[in-house]
Amino acid sequence: MKRTISLWVGLLAFALLPVLAQTPTALSTGLKGKIHGHVTNPTGASTTSGTVSLSTDGGHNTIYTFPVDANGDYAGEAAPGTYTVVFRQLDTPPDKMVDSIDLVKVVMAEDVEQNIDMSRREFIEKLSPDQKRQLEELKKHNSEAMKANAIIKALNADLKTVTQDIKDADSARATAIQALGATATKADLDAKEAEIKLAKYTEVETLMLKDTAAKADASVLWAQLGQAQVGLKKYDLAEASFKKALDVENTAKKQNPPIQGLADAGLGEIYARTGKIPEANAAYDEAAKVNPAQAGFYLKNEAVIFFQMNNGDAQVAAADEAIKIDPTQPVLYYLKGQGLIQKATFDPKSQRIVLPPGCADAYQKYLELAPTGTYAAEVKGILDQAGQKVTTTYKAGKSK
Repeated sequence: MKRTISLWVGLLAFALLPVLAQTPTALSTGLKGKIHGHVTNPTGASTTSGTVSLSTDGGHNTIYTFPVDANGDYAGEAAPGTYTVVFRQLDTPPDKMVDSIDLVKVVMAEDVEQNIDMSRREFIEKLSPDQKRQLEELKKHNSEAMKANAIIKALNADLKTVTQDIKDADSARATAIQALGATATKADLDAKEAEIKLAKYTEVETLMLKDTAAKADASVLWAQLGQAQVGLKKYDLAEASFKKALDVENTAKKQNPPIQGLADAGLGEIYARTGKIPEANAAYDEAAKVNPAQAGFYLKNEAVIFFQMNNGDAQVAAADEAIKIDPTQPVLYYLKGQGLIQKATFDPKSQRIVLPPGCADAYQKYLELAPTGTYAAEVKGILDQAGQKVTTTYKAGKSK
């Protein structure tokens, strides 16, 4: 979060003192020069409001006035001559000024630069002891804020890299096919995919280890570290990282449900891949609870992971829970059918497979939602082997 602290220079206005008049040498000739500059407050930061005026009597009466813009700059034209340059905040009384610089010469056909730097010694020495103390405190706070902002800027750059790395890891199979061509063997594709994932997840882990050391109170860093460690199959380390992310979230003033959901789902994946089924179910359920907007996504991933782990019962249970949230996703019915078919038997008399209860219904529903989907041919083949007639008709729907 960006922090900025600036000194309220309007409180430091000085009363004007009588001075001898200084008349521009060509005030009434119509010939002009230019003047410009930058206004800096006592902390060294730009002053982004107020006015700069040119006066010939030390600031009592101003002849030209120029606004200070949002960058702290001012510019304008004036008749050639010698002026006092006066800076006022918008609320500075007319008989006072915040700062002034004498004997500034505007030259015809030239653009004179005159900065107003209130961090200069001459200005600081005019401050009271209490104002000087406040100024030193502000400088210290500003220095700390600048360091914090620099850290945050670096972290955000790393997170951008990490986000792309994770996307690249997710699409590693497609990248491998593109790199090796359609004629590549499965073994070669598997090796290339593993190579890509290893490189991407290793970079993520390296960046997040560095960044969690720099800012341990950022839950997103721990969650991303956990994702990389899961990808590298460092499950014990990943579990610790996800739990750290949740610990940070639990003590945060404002909690972040997507990060909590990511960490809980990450724990669910670890437990699913290490055979801790009750713990996996509990973690995925917690992810769906804390971030209900992504509940369907979490539970579908749970079913996919159990499918990868060849755990049919857990796969069916997860698919059923995901279907309750979004019954329009064809892949959920395919996953349910694939989990149930593990309990299919073979009838030697009819020479057909016997599908367990609910399996044919799941496959039929998949075909209803995705009649030309990725798994349609496979599903039709299974139903045919079981002597089941496809009862659905073509309906437009999702293709997978």
